[in-house]
Formats: sequence, C-alpha cells, structure tokens
Amino acid sequence: MTYNELFEKWINSPALTAEEKAQLESVVSEEEKEDRFYKELEFGTAGLRGKVGMGTNRMNRFIIARASKAMAQTIIDNDLQHKGIAIAHDCRLFSKEFAKLSAMVMASNGIKAYLFEDLRPTPELSFAIRHLGTASGINITASHNPKEYNGYKVYWEEGSQIKSNISDKVLEYINSMDIFGEYVTLTEEEAIEKGLLVYIGEEIDEEFYKEVLAQSINDENIDKDISVVYTPLNGAGYKAVTTVLERRGFKNVHVVEEQKEADGTFPTIEYPNPEDTAAFEYSERLAEKVNADILIATDPDCDRLAVEVIHNGKVVSLNGNQAGAVLVQYVVESLSAQNKLPENPVIVKSIVTSKMVEPLCREYGIEVIDVLTGFKNIAAIPNEYDTTKEKNYVMGYEESIGYNIGTFVRDKDGVTTAMMLVELAAYYKKQGKTLVDVLESFYEKYGYYLDKTISLTLEGAAGAKRIARMMAKYREIFAREIAGAEVLAVTDYLAEKELDVKSGEVKSIDIEKTDAVKFSYSDETWYTLRPSGTEPKVKLYIYVRGEDKANAEEKIKLVETTVLELLNSIE
Repeated sequence: MTYNELFEKWINSPALTAEEKAQLESVVSEEEKEDRFYKELEFGTAGLRGKVGMGTNRMNRFIIARASKAMAQTIIDNDLQHKGIAIAHDCRLFSKEFAKLSAMVMASNGIKAYLFEDLRPTPELSFAIRHLGTASGINITASHNPKEYNGYKVYWEEGSQIKSNISDKVLEYINSMDIFGEYVTLTEEEAIEKGLLVYIGEEIDEEFYKEVLAQSINDENIDKDISVVYTPLNGAGYKAVTTVLERRGFKNVHVVEEQKEADGTFPTIEYPNPEDTAAFEYSERLAEKVNADILIATDPDCDRLAVEVIHNGKVVSLNGNQAGAVLVQYVVESLSAQNKLPENPVIVKSIVTSKMVEPLCREYGIEVIDVLTGFKNIAAIPNEYDTTKEKNYVMGYEESIGYNIGTFVRDKDGVTTAMMLVELAAYYKKQGKTLVDVLESFYEKYGYYLDKTISLTLEGAAGAKRIARMMAKYREIFAREIAGAEVLAVTDYLAEKELDVKSGEVKSIDIEKTDAVKFSYSDETWYTLRPSGTEPKVKLYIYVRGEDKANAEEKIKLVETTVLELLNSIE
C-alpha cells in the first residue's frame, strides 16, 4: 500500500476514537502524512521506538497491542507461558497506558503479567525478570529521546534485551496480523481474578535496593560528607537513586527541585539526554549554592548516567569514555587490593568505546572483550558465563554513558552507577583528589586518549534514504590518509570482514553482522561510522591517542573535518 492508501485505511477505520480520527484529520501537510505512513515502525532487537501519534510510523495503542500479541505468541512458541512476564514503564506520555495495555494483551493470552504499579527505572525491570523468573519483560520507554517519542523495549528470561532470534519471530507475527485486531479479550477485573494480572511494587524495590547496595566496594575509607547534586531529569530515577544513596550514608545529597517529579513533558529541558551538557543547567546552578563536589544526572528511564565534577572551582564534564575509565580503574584497583578480583576476569565494552582501559586491564590480567553496540550484546557475555562458568564478568560499559557493574542486572544501570560514582568520588576526596585529578593521572600513565562523537540528524523518508547512501558510498571514498597517518585497516561489520589496506589481505571477523565500518590509522587514530538503531541519525565516533592534550585535540579536529567533508559530499 502507498502511504496515501494507508492514511485512508486508518482515517476510515471504525476502531479509531473520535479524538484519534480528529488527529489524522488535522494532518494537512503531505510531508507529515508521508512521514506517518511511509513505513511501519520496525520491530527489532531494540523493540519499537517512534513519535507518539496515529499512523504506522508512530507509537500508539494499535502498534502496542499488536506487538504485545506477537510477543505473547512468541513466548507460547517457546513454551514459556507458565513463567509470566514483567512489565514496567517510565515517565513519558502514555507510558502508563501502554504498559497496562501490554499487560492486558498478555493476560488475554493466558500469560501472567507482573505489572509495576507505577514508573520504575529500567535496571529494576531487568532485575525483576531475573528475580521473579519470568519468560520475558516489556518496558515502555523511549530512554533519552525527545518528549514526542515513546518506545517498547523487550527483554528475555536472562533479563537482557532480546536478540535477533527472538525479534525476527516477533516481527514475523506482526507482519501477519491485522493492525486493528481485537487483542484484549479480558477486563482488568477478570484478569486479576484469574491470577493473570498481578500488580507489583515495593517488595521488588526492596530486593533491588539490597542487590545494588551489595555492589559497594569501599565504605570505611571514604568521605561520606561529600556534596552531591542529583537530577533525575523528571524521569524514573528519583526514588531509587536517592534511597540507595541515603542507605549508603551519603546525607549531603541535593536534588534539583525543578526536575525531581516525574513529568513526560520535560518542562525544563528540550532534550532529556544527560550526555548533552545542557541537561546540567539547573544542576550547575544548585551546585554553586551547595558547594557541590560531584553532579550526576540520569536519563528518563534511569539506565544511563552522566557526571560532572567541580575541579578548582570550575565545572568539568566527563564524557562516557572518561567516566567509564575512572569507574573501571576504581573497581579493578579496589577489588584487587581486597583480593576480591575473580579468576579469569572480563570487562566488556562496545566496538565504538575507547580502548583507553586496555593497558590498565592488561596490568591486572583482565581480558577486555569488544562487542557490537547495544547493551544486549554486552549482557550476552555474562549470560553465556552463567552456563559455561568459563570466565567471570566484572563490569561492562559503552561510550554513550551506559554502565553495568556486577551480574544481578543485565542492562545499563543508572542506579548502581550513581552509587558507585558517588562512592569513588568520596574515596578520592578522602585523598584530596577530584575525578579530574584521577583522570589526569590515568593519562600520564597510559597516554592521552581523546574522543568525540558526532551525530548527523536526517529526519523522515528522505533522511533514511540519504543515511543508507552515506553508509554505502563512504565505504568507497574513505580518507586514505589523515594528517600524515595512513589507513591500515578497514573493518566492515556488515560484510563481516577486515581489509589490510597495504597488503590487500581480507580476513573474516567473528562478530555479529551490523551496518558499521571502522577505519584504523598508523598513529592509533581510528573512527567508526554507523547509523543509529533508534534515532534518524548517522553517527561518527572518533578516537585518538596523543602525546598531550593539545596534540590529541589537533588530531580530533583533523579527523572530524576530513570525514565530515566526505560524508556531506554524498547527496
């Protein structure tokens, strides 16, 4: 069907309420009509994500109900329906309604739905799946996307997000089903009476907090009077993060009042992504008043976390790679000092994350494993060790401010990370150091690593096509030399091959296929290009190692200029 035919099908459907029909009738722009209907929101390993509204390319109750029916059928096909499913949601518009609808579809298919009675952080859902022993989990969240978005994130019984073996089956069912099908056949009262809908809350909270607190490494030799500013950015993190910090004995914690309460309209910020330093505007104001040492911000579903530090009276922001390196160093050195580092220890990071922790890990005999972008790929490693017992996962992280410590949660975990970052800042404060001092010492010992991530946003159907052209063409016209450094290797994760540019030798790579390509140069510079899996963007990740900060910054600038010039030449 063309987008116009789909538009007519939807606007004339008796399944729409008067309000939903009016929303479509208000669409006068041909461009908007096309954007709403030129494709279906594609169900993949990241689930579903899109703007809220009527249309096939939007998040709405029809899309949610059909996806839930497809999920239910997939659970039944795997003979796991007796285990039930855990369902949570964040603060976004319609999140609570979409979560309830998902639960009712599951109950209507004979699958017990454990539904959180109110919003919860994403890591707690991952924990609940494992704690309750459910077959699967659903989280209604669009993470850090703008307020117009919502999403449908799906987990499997290990507590990590689904991979393609599950998502492909769900998509197959979705494609065979009527978008306007009646997928809820029970009332809420009937579902509760039959034991197919169970509301959960405080009892799971307490078990989750207990596990978070158990990840603490140092307690006696830290400055618990450290001044902390925290913002949940009007998201799901407030209760969990403040509860855990209070129970650890950190009493000098100041929450940004304007961003404390859950609010899916995000009234104080245009883009609720703590990776963007603009998210810290209110925190920085509060930090001045309370003489803060460290500022932390979690995103709306509290799986990602960003940090700023007050150093010599000034605010310094640490990016995901820097915060990750400081965390890794603290965890590794502290566990080693206490003889608690397990045998055959492993740290897992994504292919677009800095290599800066590798020399540190070599020093402590820790293997660093690279996996594809996305925490489902990081979590796949401890999932595997659960069975093989071959090695021991210590922690995992990725440059996009996602971290996971321990094995009780199998996703990014802003709650535990918040506690650990405050703990390590308090540990170093006791020694008269800030995290900036720690980072500078790291650079002095291991080399000056610098990185930059650049996103080119290309919205709509035309944007999606141009991103595809960019990814294909750049593989042909890439820079053979940058600032005198020659390209040594091209690693194409879509072709699953690595090319040695000088010899022309091609070897296979043992990593799951994805549309990403990495270019490595003779001076340790490397960069990776990939389309975002959840946003209309093509992303460029640049990494350099310099003699000092100025040298590293110069290298970054040259790579950025060279690559963007080539990319922008692709129409």
